[in-house]
Amino acid sequence: MRIAVFDTHPYDERALTEANVGGSHVLEFFEERLHEKTVELAQGFDAVCPFVNCRLTASVLHRLAQLGIKLVVLRASGFNGIDIEAAQREGICVARVPAYSPEAVAEHAFALLLTLVRKTHRAYNRVREQNFSLDSLEGFTLHGKTFGSLGAGRIGQCSMRIAKGFGCKLLAYDPYQNPKIAEDVGFEYVSLERLLQEADVISLHLPLTEDSHHIIGREALAMTKRGVIIVNTSRGGLVDTSALIDSLKTGQVGGVGLDVYEMEEGVFFHDLSDRPLQDDTLARLMIFPNALITSHQGFLTREALRAIAMTTLGNATAFEGGNPITNQVLPV
Repeated sequence: MRIAVFDTHPYDERALTEANVGGSHVLEFFEERLHEKTVELAQGFDAVCPFVNCRLTASVLHRLAQLGIKLVVLRASGFNGIDIEAAQREGICVARVPAYSPEAVAEHAFALLLTLVRKTHRAYNRVREQNFSLDSLEGFTLHGKTFGSLGAGRIGQCSMRIAKGFGCKLLAYDPYQNPKIAEDVGFEYVSLERLLQEADVISLHLPLTEDSHHIIGREALAMTKRGVIIVNTSRGGLVDTSALIDSLKTGQVGGVGLDVYEMEEGVFFHDLSDRPLQDDTLARLMIFPNALITSHQGFLTREALRAIAMTTLGNATAFEGGNPITNQVLPV
């Protein structure tokens, strides 16, 4: 199968090439994201492989169908950038990677969290300037604090297991509850309101849907404990950035760790160091000393990249062989 791989970087190419054992698929890599202006690059291929910031709208999918594309193999779990109903109308199968390394994302969430609560990013910069003062570096211990996970899927569970190791009390909000998992991990399912009111740390692990969009907005932030720490390694649209900035200004939010940002498309994954940042909201967010931002790298471990590549190409192989694809995405 000839697969056009979009929005690629060296680590994508390396992982997919290594996973393509025996050269069973012909892979061609494009740096461009897949959208209205780049869809013609798919000509001559059997399938396309987009990433999270590609935009497969109804018109893009219609053109892909005209070009003979029958398969979209995502190398990610989220599919909010794809019109799934339009894909079904066009006879295009969409397959995703539902789980690759939940530990990778959960561990990155805690890398952000620990950096924030112990201010190691500020300490690191001070020491490099030979400033060994401890003034303003006071943090707090996680032991005994309440860790609230918005989402209790695989990544949320991994995050709560880590938090449990730190001695945290565990709360979780999830529209779909599994009492057996709650008992096994040791967390309590609670309402969104209770989690917001009681958690010292709120970590986001929900998919982005119409219901979850801006789940952390002005009303939600007003319910939280003063000085709450918020970590988002899931999807940028879960957080209302404008409301978050206002809460950072007043001290309602004591710190925020973001690996995702709601307007990250065209910014994250790119080197923009030689030009002014055009996103005023992101620029404003970056001036806060208690706002820690990474560029959507939660998935970026060798183990996760390998798992993503193997599942992505496995989906393509199953489709080519006419076998059922367990990872197929269907309209709700």
